[in-house]
Amino acid sequence: MKLYRFLTGPDDASFCHKVTAALNKGWHIYGSPTYAFNSVTGVMQCGQAVVKDVDGVDYVPGTTKLSDH
Repeated sequence: MKLYRFLTGPDDASFCHKVTAALNKGWHIYGSPTYAFNSVTGVMQCGQAVVKDVDGVDYVPGTTKLSDH
């Protein structure tokens, strides 16, 4: 199955660590990062899509836990 996740977080080191952790678990960057201002919190937010191919497992909506892969 092919999995897709969109990682988000504040513009700080924690977001970079989140993306780095995903890359080290076999996820791959997909597309360009995003950067937007959250007017409610007053904080800049980052986003990055990642994808991963997982063999031998079927995707089941509502059951497949992306963070397990």
